[in-house]
Formats: sequence, C-alpha cells, structure tokens
Amino acid sequence: MAMTMNGEIQLAASREAVWAKLNDAAVLKVCIPGCEELERIDDQGFRAVAKMKVGPVSARFKGRVTLTDLDPPSSYNIVGEGEGGVAGFAKGSARVNLLERDDGTLVTYQVDAQIGGKLAQLGQRLVNGTAKKLADEFFANFARAL
Repeated sequence: MAMTMNGEIQLAASREAVWAKLNDAAVLKVCIPGCEELERIDDQGFRAVAKMKVGPVSARFKGRVTLTDLDPPSSYNIVGEGEGGVAGFAKGSARVNLLERDDGTLVTYQVDAQIGGKLAQLGQRLVNGTAKKLADEFFANFARAL
C-alpha cells in the first residue's frame, strides 16, 4: 500500500539550531514515538529499532535511515526501510526543508511511503491516521526538545 503525507510546523528557533537537532541521534531518539534504539552508523545514516502499534497490529521494526541530498542547514532527504516480522515492512522517503522566518524556522516535509504485510491489510484510512498521529507526536516532542 502506498501513501503520501505532507505537513509543516513553525518552530521558535534558528534554522541552524533546528538543523543541528534534526541530525542529533540523542534528540531524535526521544522525539520519535516508540523509538527504542537510534544509533548513528556513519555521517549519513542511522540504525533504528522502534515499537509501533497500528490498530490491532503491534510490531518492533528494525531498520536503517539514510540522509541524502544534504544542503545544510536548508534541506535533506530521509530514506528509510524497516522490517517488522509478520507485521510487515515499511519503506519510504521524506523531503525536509527548513525555511527561515522572522520568528524562527518553518519546517516542511513531504513523505512517500510503502507498507506491506499485515499492516497493509488494515486499510488506508487507519494507516494514514496513525501515520499523521505519529508525525504530529514527533514534531510536538521535537518542539519541546528545542
């Protein structure tokens, strides 16, 4: 099942500060819902383990996240994939842009993702709703971390 999502959030911090936090594994670990492990493995990648629940399906996803097309402190692409055992898999990419504003930084994102397995059987509406909730939760946590 394919899905797309986009959004934006205004943060009361400089673009450089937002960029630094978006690349800090310790900050990201506490901001990502369900994240159990997040380890930087090289300059452009992380290894992650996260426990997720979508409707009646709960799984621990293990995967890798790679940062591409880095343009500090303006933008990058996040490309990731994870395996959740019998629950299925998820893979996708997100384009993240940081735009200077008088009162801080506007972060915009556009996500394209694919899921398969039991997760894909839950239906588009439930999966999209959960994805939006997780994105909102991440950015709320991230705003507090700034």
